[in-house]
Amino acid sequence: MLSKLRPMAHATPNQRLLDTRLIPMKILSFKDHSAVADASVISMANDADPRTVSLDGVKRIDLHFPKFTDGRAYSQAFLLRRRLGFKGEIRATGDVLIDQLVSMARTGFDVAVLRDGIDPSAAQRQFDRFPAFYQGSAIDTQPLFAKGAA
Repeated sequence: MLSKLRPMAHATPNQRLLDTRLIPMKILSFKDHSAVADASVISMANDADPRTVSLDGVKRIDLHFPKFTDGRAYSQAFLLRRRLGFKGEIRATGDVLIDQLVSMARTGFDVAVLRDGIDPSAAQRQFDRFPAFYQGSAIDTQPLFAKGAA
Protein backbone atom coordinates (compact mmCIF):
# COMPACT_ATOMS: atom_id res chain seq x y z
CA MET A 1 0.00 0.00 0.00
CA LEU A 2 1.41 3.39 -0.99
CA SER A 3 0.50 5.12 2.27
CA LYS A 4 2.79 2.78 4.23
CA LEU A 5 5.87 3.37 2.08
CA ARG A 6 8.50 5.64 3.56
CA PRO A 7 11.85 6.74 2.12
CA MET A 8 14.91 4.76 3.10
CA ALA A 9 18.53 5.81 2.91
CA HIS A 10 19.17 3.26 0.14
CA ALA A 11 15.92 3.97 -1.77
CA THR A 12 16.00 4.31 -5.54
CA PRO A 13 14.65 7.55 -7.07
CA ASN A 14 11.39 5.76 -7.97
CA GLN A 15 10.93 4.57 -4.39
CA ARG A 16 11.47 8.09 -3.07
CA LEU A 17 8.81 9.40 -5.46
CA LEU A 18 6.21 7.23 -3.76
CA ASP A 19 6.59 9.34 -0.64
CA THR A 20 5.97 12.70 -2.30
CA ARG A 21 3.24 14.85 -0.78
CA LEU A 22 0.47 16.78 -2.42
CA ILE A 23 0.86 20.50 -2.33
CA PRO A 24 -1.26 21.37 0.70
CA MET A 25 -4.40 23.35 0.15
CA LYS A 26 -5.38 26.22 2.34
CA ILE A 27 -8.28 25.02 4.48
CA LEU A 28 -10.74 27.51 5.94
CA SER A 29 -13.47 26.94 8.45
CA PHE A 30 -16.93 28.13 7.50
CA LYS A 31 -16.68 31.10 9.90
CA ASP A 32 -13.29 32.17 8.46
CA HIS A 33 -14.63 32.52 4.91
CA SER A 34 -16.13 35.77 3.74
CA ALA A 35 -17.66 36.59 0.41
CA VAL A 36 -15.86 39.54 -1.12
CA ALA A 37 -17.64 42.25 -3.09
CA ASP A 38 -14.77 42.86 -5.48
CA ALA A 39 -14.57 42.74 -9.27
CA SER A 40 -11.48 40.51 -9.02
CA VAL A 41 -13.50 37.79 -7.24
CA ILE A 42 -16.29 35.91 -8.96
CA SER A 43 -18.63 33.24 -7.66
CA MET A 44 -19.61 30.65 -10.23
CA ALA A 45 -22.69 28.43 -9.98
CA ASN A 46 -21.90 24.77 -10.48
CA ASP A 47 -23.92 24.62 -13.68
CA ALA A 48 -22.06 27.52 -15.33
CA ASP A 49 -19.63 26.87 -18.18
CA PRO A 50 -16.23 28.39 -17.25
CA ARG A 51 -15.41 28.77 -20.95
CA THR A 52 -18.12 31.43 -21.28
CA VAL A 53 -16.91 33.63 -18.39
CA SER A 54 -14.43 36.47 -18.91
CA LEU A 55 -11.42 35.91 -16.66
CA ASP A 56 -9.84 39.31 -17.33
CA GLY A 57 -8.73 40.80 -14.01
CA VAL A 58 -10.10 37.87 -11.99
CA LYS A 59 -7.88 36.82 -9.08
CA ARG A 60 -10.23 34.38 -7.31
CA ILE A 61 -13.07 32.14 -8.40
CA ASP A 62 -15.41 30.59 -5.84
CA LEU A 63 -16.88 27.32 -7.09
CA HIS A 64 -19.92 26.11 -5.19
CA PHE A 65 -20.78 22.56 -4.10
CA PRO A 66 -24.54 22.65 -3.33
CA LYS A 67 -24.28 19.03 -2.08
CA PHE A 68 -21.17 16.99 -1.43
CA THR A 69 -22.48 14.43 -3.95
CA ASP A 70 -22.58 17.03 -6.76
CA GLY A 71 -19.15 17.00 -8.41
CA ARG A 72 -19.62 19.47 -11.25
CA ALA A 73 -17.30 21.99 -9.55
CA TYR A 74 -14.43 19.49 -9.95
CA SER A 75 -14.91 19.67 -13.72
CA GLN A 76 -15.09 23.45 -13.60
CA ALA A 77 -11.82 23.65 -11.65
CA PHE A 78 -10.12 21.28 -14.08
CA LEU A 79 -11.29 23.34 -17.07
CA LEU A 80 -10.15 26.56 -15.44
CA ARG A 81 -6.66 25.22 -14.67
CA ARG A 82 -5.85 23.03 -17.66
CA ARG A 83 -7.79 24.37 -20.61
CA LEU A 84 -8.16 28.02 -19.70
CA GLY A 85 -4.81 28.40 -17.88
CA PHE A 86 -6.30 30.27 -14.91
CA LYS A 87 -3.47 31.03 -12.44
CA GLY A 88 -5.50 32.71 -9.70
CA GLU A 89 -7.11 31.18 -6.64
CA ILE A 90 -9.87 28.59 -7.05
CA ARG A 91 -11.90 28.24 -3.86
CA ALA A 92 -14.38 25.45 -3.02
CA THR A 93 -17.43 26.62 -1.09
CA GLY A 94 -20.71 25.06 0.00
CA ASP A 95 -21.13 21.49 1.23
CA VAL A 96 -17.39 20.75 1.41
CA LEU A 97 -16.26 17.75 3.47
CA ILE A 98 -12.77 16.59 4.42
CA ASP A 99 -13.20 13.47 2.25
CA GLN A 100 -13.26 15.69 -0.85
CA LEU A 101 -10.02 17.59 -0.23
CA VAL A 102 -7.59 15.28 -2.04
CA SER A 103 -9.74 15.23 -5.17
CA MET A 104 -10.08 19.00 -4.96
CA ALA A 105 -6.31 19.47 -4.80
CA ARG A 106 -5.84 17.14 -7.80
CA THR A 107 -8.41 18.99 -9.93
CA GLY A 108 -7.04 22.47 -9.32
CA PHE A 109 -8.54 23.94 -6.14
CA ASP A 110 -6.23 26.07 -3.95
CA VAL A 111 -8.56 26.74 -1.03
CA ALA A 112 -11.44 24.81 0.52
CA VAL A 113 -14.02 26.29 2.87
CA LEU A 114 -15.31 23.44 4.99
CA ARG A 115 -18.99 23.03 5.73
CA ASP A 116 -20.12 24.60 9.00
CA GLY A 117 -19.30 22.40 11.98
CA ILE A 118 -16.29 20.57 10.47
CA ASP A 119 -12.94 20.95 12.21
CA PRO A 120 -10.25 22.07 9.72
CA SER A 121 -7.44 20.64 11.89
CA ALA A 122 -8.36 17.13 10.68
CA ALA A 123 -7.72 18.05 7.03
CA GLN A 124 -3.99 17.22 6.95
CA ARG A 125 -4.73 13.61 7.94
CA GLN A 126 -6.68 13.24 4.71
CA PHE A 127 -3.66 14.32 2.65
CA ASP A 128 -1.37 12.03 4.66
CA ARG A 129 -3.54 9.02 3.73
CA PHE A 130 -2.75 9.52 0.04
CA PRO A 131 0.92 10.47 -0.29
CA ALA A 132 1.25 9.89 -4.05
CA PHE A 133 -0.70 9.05 -7.20
CA TYR A 134 0.34 7.09 -10.23
CA GLN A 135 -1.50 9.31 -12.70
CA GLY A 136 -1.00 13.03 -13.25
CA SER A 137 -3.38 15.74 -12.07
CA ALA A 138 -4.60 19.16 -13.19
CA ILE A 139 -1.64 20.70 -11.34
CA ASP A 140 1.12 18.18 -12.12
CA THR A 141 0.38 16.44 -15.43
CA GLN A 142 3.42 14.17 -15.36
CA PRO A 143 2.61 10.58 -14.25
CA LEU A 144 4.63 9.06 -11.43
CA PHE A 145 6.58 6.66 -13.68
CA ALA A 146 7.78 9.55 -15.85
CA LYS A 147 9.14 11.43 -12.84
CA GLY A 148 11.61 8.63 -12.22
CA ALA A 149 12.88 8.86 -15.79
CA ALA A 150 13.39 12.62 -15.61
